Amino acid sequence: MTERKLILVKRRTRLEELIVRYNTVQQAQFYIERLGADFSDYIQEDQRYRQSIQLAQQQLSQLGRVQVIDREHVPNFIFGEQDIVVVVGQDGLVANTLKYVTEQPLIGVNPDPMRWDGVLLPFTVEDLSFIVPDVIRKQRALKEVTLAKVELNDGQYLYGVNDLFIGRKTHVSARYEVRLGNSIENQSSSGIIVSTGMGSTGWFKSVMAGASGIVSSAAWQHMSSEEGMASVAAAESRGTAGRTDFTWDSPYLYFTVREPFPSRTTAANLVFGKIHAKQPLHIVSQMPEDGVIFSDGVEQDFLEFNSGVHATIGLAEKRGRLVI
Repeated sequence: MTERKLILVKRRTRLEELIVRYNTVQQAQFYIERLGADFSDYIQEDQRYRQSIQLAQQQLSQLGRVQVIDREHVPNFIFGEQDIVVVVGQDGLVANTLKYVTEQPLIGVNPDPMRWDGVLLPFTVEDLSFIVPDVIRKQRALKEVTLAKVELNDGQYLYGVNDLFIGRKTHVSARYEVRLGNSIENQSSSGIIVSTGMGSTGWFKSVMAGASGIVSSAAWQHMSSEEGMASVAAAESRGTAGRTDFTWDSPYLYFTVREPFPSRTTAANLVFGKIHAKQPLHIVSQMPEDGVIFSDGVEQDFLEFNSGVHATIGLAEKRGRLVI
């Protein structure tokens, strides 16, 4: 049907990961059952995923040339301009793949709807027979996704689909200088999270909910009932304000600082803000070792961020394109 290459992205199942670690299925089963877990669930998940991949290959091979790649090879894979990318897995696999493609349409497929919800997985394997032809004919809507990008002063860079984390590898206190617009200060914290609109329902939501909850609880315990109610309402309002329009294609990002610690040499004023095309976020590392920047929760794919390294964080020059 088409000469465009169809790229099928898959991942290892939990069972396959266990076999890599323990060499055989029997040893993996012994380890899991010794801990009191149900090993049959690992078997069922693996079988269902393998069946989904096999069916996806069959469906796609009737439409064009198919190339299957594993998750670990995605960062080094060169996608063709006319490729159509099909990802079979969980939301994390879609996000991890999206940051390495450019203008190629990406189709997220849920291999097991009874097991996974999948915000980024609107389709099943059975849908591929009509979804892919629609994409080829350009009869399918595409949702554009804003990506974050961090660039270091040594030329290295990294994209983020949901979020970027800047901090220490060991998650102990990170030291750095942060600048946004005319505001600048030295900080010590548990790290900085930069969120996209797609990531607004993930880590960003968690951080905002935690901050709002702390303020609310403090208001209840330190004020009279009437004053406490007013403070709680104000905190909840601040916690939700501006988030309803923070969508996947929003032309801005938000940054939040986790657990900032004010001291004689560090401050805690510049802890939340908006990043846009005219206002990037600048961070200079003051960490002699273990400073890192990683994206979308994938700690293995990181940039070293040690003393003197300057990071500039802003909107990526490219956008993701999800088939909906």
